[in-house]
Amino acid sequence: MQLDLNLLTALDALLEEGSVVGAADRLNLSAPAMSRTLGRIRRVTGDQILVRTGRSMTPTPYAVAVRADVHRLVQAAGALLSPQRTLDLSTLDRTFTVQFHDAITAAIGPDLLRTLLVEAPGVRLRLLAESGTDTDDLRRGRVDLEVGASEPASPEVRSEILGQDRLVVVRQPDGRHRRLTIEQYAQARHVIVSRRGRLRDPIDDMLRAEGLARHVVASAPTLGTALSLAVATKGVVTVPERTSASTVARYGLRSWPLPFEVPPAPMILAWPQLYDTDPAHVWFREQVRRVVRTVVGDPMIASE
Repeated sequence: MQLDLNLLTALDALLEEGSVVGAADRLNLSAPAMSRTLGRIRRVTGDQILVRTGRSMTPTPYAVAVRADVHRLVQAAGALLSPQRTLDLSTLDRTFTVQFHDAITAAIGPDLLRTLLVEAPGVRLRLLAESGTDTDDLRRGRVDLEVGASEPASPEVRSEILGQDRLVVVRQPDGRHRRLTIEQYAQARHVIVSRRGRLRDPIDDMLRAEGLARHVVASAPTLGTALSLAVATKGVVTVPERTSASTVARYGLRSWPLPFEVPPAPMILAWPQLYDTDPAHVWFREQVRRVVRTVVGDPMIASE
């Protein structure tokens, strides 16, 4: 079967614009020429792709299902066939979308944005909250970068370990600055940070091995919400120390070491394989690495 890859570009434009006229303008073609191309796409795919509904055109279920894949393939083909050029940050016009835990966003977001504004003023930054469910946004390139604690399972996602951050317990100062015993820790009112609303995590398994059970009173999707609940109830929150420090300070809370040994939490940077060698994306990843080192310090070194 011989394929005309121009149809892929035309299909991408049609699905992005949602109209024949819009796609024609985008590709510098006449509307009749684009209509003929749509006819060829319909014959090849066996699907109507766009169906007129009143004054607009609606994509078919098949078109909706393949839209992201078509866009990704067109981008990949463009990158493959384009000559490599020196990256000019002064003229770079691009939006980078990142998905971080809110504590990481608070820790590195301001410095990262300041860096971008100075070095590449045409770059825009979209900071998204962590999703409550697993998505394929990173694999499909709809998200440029994620920083989390889990290794990506998909082979279409690249990753590297930025470092580690130890867990600490955060609570209101009581004037005595004393460290909790493991029994006092278990009996305290705990608020868990969980984007999925979970009321337990691996800490509970560690306590169970010691014959103890943690008193969990709530879970919250973000660190800020969890800390506000802890303030209101004189509770405690277990968080990564360095990435949470700026947010913890804003709530007037203080951190103490946990009263038992806990493996440090990894900081894993992940990005789509699609952008692995893209010059602008390579530059952007390096800015994130640098800001993490500057703001958080060397996370491979545990605090004393």
